[in-house]
Amino acid sequence: MSQSVFFFMLAGIAMAVSLILSPLSARLGHRWGLVAVPGGRRLHTGLVPQTGGLAIWGAFTLVMGCVILLPEITDIESRAWFPASQDRHEARRVAALMLGSAFCALIGVMDDRWDLSSRLQYLMQVVAGVIAMAGLIFIKDVNHPLRDGLLWGPDGFPWWLVFCGTIFWFMGCMNTVNFLDGINGLAGGVVAILCLVLVIHMLVVLPEPQASVAMAPTILLGALLGFLPYNLFGRNLFMGSSGAFFLGFGVAAIGIMGGAKIATVVMVLGLPIVDVAWVIFSRLRRKKAPWTSGRDHLHFILLDRGVPEKIIVLAYYLFCCVFGVLTLTLDERVNKLLALIGLSVVSFAAMAWMGRHYGRTEDP
Repeated sequence: MSQSVFFFMLAGIAMAVSLILSPLSARLGHRWGLVAVPGGRRLHTGLVPQTGGLAIWGAFTLVMGCVILLPEITDIESRAWFPASQDRHEARRVAALMLGSAFCALIGVMDDRWDLSSRLQYLMQVVAGVIAMAGLIFIKDVNHPLRDGLLWGPDGFPWWLVFCGTIFWFMGCMNTVNFLDGINGLAGGVVAILCLVLVIHMLVVLPEPQASVAMAPTILLGALLGFLPYNLFGRNLFMGSSGAFFLGFGVAAIGIMGGAKIATVVMVLGLPIVDVAWVIFSRLRRKKAPWTSGRDHLHFILLDRGVPEKIIVLAYYLFCCVFGVLTLTLDERVNKLLALIGLSVVSFAAMAWMGRHYGRTEDP
């Protein structure tokens, strides 16, 4: 069996497991009372379970767990298609990924059940970042954007900057995905595109493929593809905070584990990240707490201005795909930096224009 077939098989199995778990998670949502009630920012009709994230997390955990156990129960030497690890600490990092993912799914369920305060959510996100750091998933250094070498120096960042930068990265990814989860299929589809870009980057673009690390985004991609039909087409299952927090943590951790993939994550998630930055800036300018809820995110603004939901979702998909292709094809770091700056300028200008012509920015 070739390695490409192995990765297709991984994604297919994860997709099948997610397809099975999604309706089961919807039943649990109704039974446990974890349902989204119409009103406020929510314009849907009926009671929709918010437990789709459990199906995504469950599929990822089950398949990833089987992959971890596979070397223990098979003759790996006779199976050249199974990717060998090139990192002696990879087992510890994978363990931290699994533990942190379970923790984030748990606090997400708690948030869907009891509507945790923003301060408690942020505290739990810090704990998730600490779990990752305990598993050696942290940002030790960053490549210089204009030339070869590291931004800080040969020894990397000092410990206090490593801690602050890593915690900021995990909190930023978790909140970006959480804020993006406002329209059916939006957050799940965008993260699926990001996973696909990461897999292609790790297996095809790099001169030395990172096959063992690529298994995590491959499995996550399959899990999302199994969930999206119920969320995007059926419209009868939301991922909830359990899915948003888990996906945000997973994306942040995989971006670090892959090595130099943070720029890829930032490029593909560029529009959602700029949207979050603009919302924070806009709320502070209006003397409003940044963590309060509202319909001043880009997708809500477009939706309230009459743009069809499907068009918004497809536009986000297209935007992420374009910048995914750019990050895969642009070799020079300067070109990637210029593309990111151009994205930020255009996005901020568009949001400023829409914000000036948009009056309703708070919950009714």
